[in-house]
This record gives sequence, structure tokens and C-alpha cells, in this order.
Amino acid sequence: MLVNRSPASNRLAACCTLASLMTKTFADLVALMDRLRSPEGCPWDREQTYATLAPMLLEEAYETFEAVEEATEGRAGNLRDELGDLLFQIVFYAQVAKERGDFSIDDVIATVHAKMVRRHPHVFGDARADTTTEVLRSWEAIKAEEKRQAGKDDAKVASLLDGISSKAPALMEAHQLSTKAARVGFDWQHIEDIFAKIQEEVEELRAAVVAHEESHTEGDHAHVREEVGDLLFAVTNIARRLKVEPEAAMKLTNRKFRRRFNHIEETLRARGQEFAATTLDELEALWQKAKLKT
Repeated sequence: MLVNRSPASNRLAACCTLASLMTKTFADLVALMDRLRSPEGCPWDREQTYATLAPMLLEEAYETFEAVEEATEGRAGNLRDELGDLLFQIVFYAQVAKERGDFSIDDVIATVHAKMVRRHPHVFGDARADTTTEVLRSWEAIKAEEKRQAGKDDAKVASLLDGISSKAPALMEAHQLSTKAARVGFDWQHIEDIFAKIQEEVEELRAAVVAHEESHTEGDHAHVREEVGDLLFAVTNIARRLKVEPEAAMKLTNRKFRRRFNHIEETLRARGQEFAATTLDELEALWQKAKLKT
């Protein structure tokens, strides 16, 4: 039977529904995932495997990464949503693993809990670490000992950099590589030294470009590519020293460029003007106006 509700009743019902959703626990999410994968659940969810979930896990991680920037600007709602999507992927993987007999979500939690206790002896043990530098050096030493105990370096001497994925975005990988090296003292003493290194790399890139323009050979072009990489790597060290995540900074600049270029496009459309009929000086003038608005 249909029941007509007053606006006040509808608002009350909506609030009750929201309250019900807000009281959901992690165990409820795990139970939901179990239901989705059950014979009475969703055909699509039942078909997923480790491999098919991988692209979605990566996508959700990137979307969460981008939402962090919005959260720092005071808009945390999207970060909340994206963290939920990322958490769902983790629960999804754990459910698939449980069905395969590999491990369960409880195993995942127990493993990371034990790891965090083990790697924080200055909090949960008798060790002492009064600075971030001391904490990070202790962390790396504990990780190295864990690898030795697990026999992971029996075949070869383990590198401090082994834990950094070569499949990560290049800026992120460069940031992580230099961060790891800095934790054991392989770093510039002063930020001015890094600026000097960047200038050195600019000059080397300029020389490589001149050589390529004179020879037009593949070898010289490969040298140009190498020097561009060296310059970018040096810039990531400035970012690290200033506690700026370079991937996030680059994303911010990319979004800014989109906004300003869109302003140029909209202006040209309003004039009925094409890019081909617009001089570079005119485009630069539009860009400067876009900078004032965005």
C-alpha cells in the first residue's frame, strides 16, 4: 500500500536512512563483499580475479591520490568517498584470496598490525628515536633485518631500493628513490646545492640539444632524452627537500593549465575565431588574462 508522507516525514526518513548508513562497520563491509561474491550475489563480482581487479585498484589509488589535493584545500568530502572506494578494493581482494585459500582479511590486518608494532620500537618497545631522521633510519634497518630473516636476500645482496616499484609513475618513483637514499645520508647538505645541480643539468641538456641539432642522429637524441630525465630527477630532489610530493604538484599544475587553456578556447569560440587564425602574441595575451581569472 502506498503511503503519502509529509515533507517533514520524508526528511525524517532520509535522516534515519543516513544514520543507518553511518553506523556501518568494517565487519559490515566484509559481509557485504561476501554476499556479492556468493551464488546469490552479483554475477560480475563473482567473475573477478586478482588480475581483473588490478586495473581498478590502480585507478582507485590514483583517484584517491588526486582527492588528497582537494582535501588540503578544505574539500575533504571527495577524499572520504575515494578512501571508501579504495578500501572496497582491498576488501574485494581479500575476499578473492579467502575463496582461493590464500589468506583472509583478518590475516591482512594481523600482518600489518604486527609489522607496525615491530617497526615502531620507540613507541611499543624500549628503543628511543627523538627525531624523524632517527625514526626513518631505524625503520630502514628493521626492514633490512626482516628481509634477512625471511631469506629474501639469499640469492643476492638486497638493495635499499628494492622495495620501490619500477612500475610506479616516474616522478613518484624518483621521489621515493631519492627519499630512500637520503634516509641513509646520501643527500645534499644544503638546498642551494640542489639548485646548483639543477643549473648544471640545464646546461648539460642545452649542450645535448645543440649537439643533436647539428648531427640529427639517434644517438644524440637519446642523449637529449637522458639529460631531460636527469633534469627532472634533480627537480624531484628540490620537491623532496621542500616536503612537496612531486606527483601531486604536477597534477596541480596540470589542472591549472587545463583551466587556463580552456579559458583561451572559450574566448576564441566566443569570437568565432580559430587557433590557426590567431597569432602567438594574441594567444599569450589571452593566457595572461586567463592567469588573472584562474
